[in-house]
Amino acid sequence: MTKININLSEKVKPMKPMHGGGQPPMALQFDYVDTYHFTHMHYLTEIGVPYSRLHDVGGPFGAGKYVDIPNIFRDFDADENDPASYDFAFTDFLLENLVNAGVEPYYRLGVTIENQCLIKKYFTYPPKDYAKWARICEHIIMHYNEGWADGYHFGITYWEIWNEPDLARGELWAGTDEEYFRLYEVASKHLKKRFGDSIKVGGYGSVGFYAIAPDKNNTPPNDDQIEKITFFEGFMEYIKKTNAPIDFFSWHTYATPDRIVTADNWLDNKLKEYGYEGLETHINEWNPRFGDNLGTANHAAEATATMLAMQCGHPQVMCIYDMRSTGRWAAFFDVRTSKPIQTYYGFAAFNKLYQLGTQVKHTCDTEDIYAVCASDGKKGALLISNVSGEDQELIIEGIDLTNARYSVIDETRMLSWAPNADVIENDMVVLIEFDC
Repeated sequence: MTKININLSEKVKPMKPMHGGGQPPMALQFDYVDTYHFTHMHYLTEIGVPYSRLHDVGGPFGAGKYVDIPNIFRDFDADENDPASYDFAFTDFLLENLVNAGVEPYYRLGVTIENQCLIKKYFTYPPKDYAKWARICEHIIMHYNEGWADGYHFGITYWEIWNEPDLARGELWAGTDEEYFRLYEVASKHLKKRFGDSIKVGGYGSVGFYAIAPDKNNTPPNDDQIEKITFFEGFMEYIKKTNAPIDFFSWHTYATPDRIVTADNWLDNKLKEYGYEGLETHINEWNPRFGDNLGTANHAAEATATMLAMQCGHPQVMCIYDMRSTGRWAAFFDVRTSKPIQTYYGFAAFNKLYQLGTQVKHTCDTEDIYAVCASDGKKGALLISNVSGEDQELIIEGIDLTNARYSVIDETRMLSWAPNADVIENDMVVLIEFDC
């Protein structure tokens, strides 16, 4: 039996944008007249996706045309002050579509992963001139936020310097740790001096902290996982010594919710130790268990549980990997039919809480039952995910459920109406909407 008690009078914190995503659905449709459009962007609008992180859209999936610095500024020896040196065409089209869908781009300044890097590396080597690379980034920001080069005034907030430079084999960074630290210093100082508080600059898209969050079998960390901790400590010591600005720290995880909670708490404590208490943290690449359970109730329950856990945790932004409609990482869509699957509706349910604005206090007496309640003072919603491994009799106290509406996500239902939630089955998500 699980007992959840709600206290509507005790506000906890604003609801946070935990339902962002990476890699927007870039299934392009051509009507054979004169119009291109991305067919699946409306799905993001309908569930209120707040951010789309633009990483891994520039390589195999983007045909070498989108977002990445080498795709936009194709000749590094060209004049970075000349608009003619830049090819914004496809990235403009993508960002226009995102903004029109109500989704703010979250821009990764860097390159797409080169999974075949052991054959040959192309763009993952350190830039040959760090200062010029920073100026190129400056002009990209000018284009999208200040209208430079027939650009836009999108007001993009987050600009991330590179991604996963701590990945072991050089798929994303073929330089040394210290070379990345130096690139971050040069770029962050230049961009913050130029744009000030009108943008937020950060990084580094850490691979993650699995070494301090063992699985339920208490598997000892391997050398590669330990090296990720060493890289993090080196980065933090370097930026502190050089006074390099950082507005947010980003990291990744492909773990279950309980392990993510452990890593999140560890990171918060480490940032305090380094003197960065209160720094924004973002889990801007995550997916439960490497996508091996996509299109199941289990995946939806674990993904929803993760958002609920981190709403109660420290991150300010989360972006699942990913929102494409193709590939083994497609968390939102069936890759055969391109139609939404269970996890998409978990994000739709979280958006119900997000729209209400304020998290209110709750208690839950069962481990691995995750819940959050939100209210705007008139309406309320309680979202629950059961990843405990067992069906649970559910008792809810503190709110009037007389006229409540129940919706369920399970193996066959996609946020569908249900008569009640007296029992919440394992791998089930329940949304309860009620009057305050």
